[in-house]
Amino acid sequence: MPEMNTNENKPLSQVILDSFKELKETAIAFVNAPKALWGINFPYVIEGLVYFGILTILGKFCSENIGLTDPQAGWIYSAVTGGITFSMLILGGVTDKIGVRMSLILAFLIMMAGRIVVAFSGTVALGQGITSPMFFVMIGGLLLMVTGYGLYQPAAYAGVKRYTNPKTAAMGYAVIYGLMNLGAFFSGFISPITRHNFETVFPPNGLTAVFWIYAILTFIALVATVILLTRKTDQAAVERVVRETAAENKETEKEVDKTTAKEKFNNWPFVGLVVLSIALLVFIIYANINNLALPMALIYGLLSISAVITVWEFLRHRPDHPFRDVRFVFFIFILIPVQTLFAHVWLTLPYYLDRAFHGSMVSEYFELFSNINPILIFILAPVVAGLTAKANVYRMMILGTFVMALPVFLLTAGPNLYLFLTYILIMSIGEAMWQPRFLQWIAEIAPEGKTGLYMGIGQFPWFLTKVVTGLYSGFFIKHYIPKPETGLEQNSGEMWFIYGLIAMISPISLVLAKKWMSKKMEKKA
Repeated sequence: MPEMNTNENKPLSQVILDSFKELKETAIAFVNAPKALWGINFPYVIEGLVYFGILTILGKFCSENIGLTDPQAGWIYSAVTGGITFSMLILGGVTDKIGVRMSLILAFLIMMAGRIVVAFSGTVALGQGITSPMFFVMIGGLLLMVTGYGLYQPAAYAGVKRYTNPKTAAMGYAVIYGLMNLGAFFSGFISPITRHNFETVFPPNGLTAVFWIYAILTFIALVATVILLTRKTDQAAVERVVRETAAENKETEKEVDKTTAKEKFNNWPFVGLVVLSIALLVFIIYANINNLALPMALIYGLLSISAVITVWEFLRHRPDHPFRDVRFVFFIFILIPVQTLFAHVWLTLPYYLDRAFHGSMVSEYFELFSNINPILIFILAPVVAGLTAKANVYRMMILGTFVMALPVFLLTAGPNLYLFLTYILIMSIGEAMWQPRFLQWIAEIAPEGKTGLYMGIGQFPWFLTKVVTGLYSGFFIKHYIPKPETGLEQNSGEMWFIYGLIAMISPISLVLAKKWMSKKMEKKA
């Protein structure tokens, strides 16, 4: 496929001006959006603050308040982040049945209840350790939170789709992504201020007070949703969108349902295999958390075999499924190594900043420094999108993943604030270069009429990334950046070197596969 001429050979100064002009127009469109869309966006800022704020402090809470080991805390992270993605797969269709408004209200109620329970676990003396009542109360709260978020995320995106027309949809999704990052940045201020002021009220570190603040903020988001997203504003927004898309809808209304009778087959073997795989995964998590003396290599092997057979059983009846497309499968899974850097933002960075910079301002305000990336993405994403609007998608994927992965090696020199800030800046630029292009590439290689299916399945590796990264992050933290009070030597540079090597697998593989992958685009063109 021939390369596109980037930005039609405009001077760089003109491209930048055009980018900021587009950003200004996007902001104006956002201000003039239907009131119902504000009912999605305003609470989304709060939820971004609370969700990423909890991820930033959850590991420290598990280690210092509950008394778990670093590997055990990593498993909790895997269960929470992976559970949310799995919950979205299960509950995503609920919104279609009960509507966007009721889904959001129900989601906030469940998440608020979960966060209250988590805060309660640190408020009352319930003991410490993996077998303590405190641990099980916290797990119950996290389970509620995971369930609520699994309903919330699909409902929020369904709301954006419901309250935007084809011309403003891209802006709507861009805004909600940006607001999530903006909220995450604010958590970097709220968390340390709360923690330091309530350290004596909620020993040993004031983190319980932060969880209570997050529960209150979830209540505020719930109230804002109820007030802004009424049945009246919902109906008005829908009617406005219908008017604005009347011309486009004429064509889609003419489409005839060409669904043909599908071959019926027995799904029970597949269901049984899924249950077996989940049971093995749960057992492995339980065995690792409790340090059971079992032949884990054998159990991991059984899980791998079960997973492979499950996938085979599913695909053999579905010849047109995206997982039968080898290039598509390669593309979405080869990004897992570089995506681990996203997961390390909450799995590793808070520990690194708290422990490797112990005794400094960085350690005292580790939440703030952990959440610099979101505000950079909030600023950089629209600018980079404007600068690279006409660039070849696959080339941007290669360059973006390289720019994101390479600066990890700056951290191999050891704890240094300036090197860390440089890493965050360059890594954020790389993220802004390739992450928005990920779904665009999937849309371009998807066969006609299957874009939605390809989009949905394209998120599956992100689920695997969150689960797998959590499996080993705790081990690395324990061995490379142990708690300062243990007196053990820290070697964070070696840890980041290994993480850098893992991340570099993605861009190098994309380069090596460029010619082979381009055939897909040439065929599509």
